[in-house]
Amino acid sequence: MKGVVLAAGRGSRMGDLTAALPKCRLSLHGKQLIEWQLSAMKGAGIENIAIVRGYLGETFDFDTYYFENPRWTTSNMLTSLMMASAWLKNNDCVISYSDIVYSADAVQRLCDAKGDICITYDPNWLKLWQARFNNPLEDAESFVLDGDRVIEIGGRPEDVAQIQGQFMGLIKFTPQGWALVCEYIAELPSERIDQTDMTRLLSDMISRDINIKAIPIADHWYEVDSKQDLIVYGKMLPVRG
Repeated sequence: MKGVVLAAGRGSRMGDLTAALPKCRLSLHGKQLIEWQLSAMKGAGIENIAIVRGYLGETFDFDTYYFENPRWTTSNMLTSLMMASAWLKNNDCVISYSDIVYSADAVQRLCDAKGDICITYDPNWLKLWQARFNNPLEDAESFVLDGDRVIEIGGRPEDVAQIQGQFMGLIKFTPQGWALVCEYIAELPSERIDQTDMTRLLSDMISRDINIKAIPIADHWYEVDSKQDLIVYGKMLPVRG
């Protein structure tokens, strides 16, 4: 098992906080976001971890592997993910957003899951969203399951009943799962690839009747989208290591 952190973007919504450092280098509870991610992966037994970097890539000084997304200004997460294809086509890989904080247990649950494409989700998402937003539906995305299979993700829900959890930004691909993604990518024009984020990718996989397995987490986690998020989370308990 290998790990890949997608950290090419700036995080422009954070404003001046990312003027000199990428978003994943911001600190929460005494550690940079990316340090939380590396620690959680290592805590789950993943020793080979790569970072896909772009914005201010020279500021990354971690003793780990690196992939580069030189077109980070004009592309989205799927393009960054493709930069790690050398690992994905030969290894089971856990893929992580770089603006989330989660526990080693969440990673371990993902590593242990059976399936070619698996994701973690938070079934108790509403409490966290209520702390972050006056109206949680303004930001939450649809997430519908049939057993442990995801049948809808990434839509704009009109009611919390359409939301059985929230996707965290943690994914596991086996080489077979990545091969399915590559078949999909081969059919896309280059501009569509550059516009595709991870939930769009997963939604399109579902539309092709590809099984996306959902793994619930037991610990809390944090997603950092704004300066306000950092303030809110700073008043909450740190995520378990």
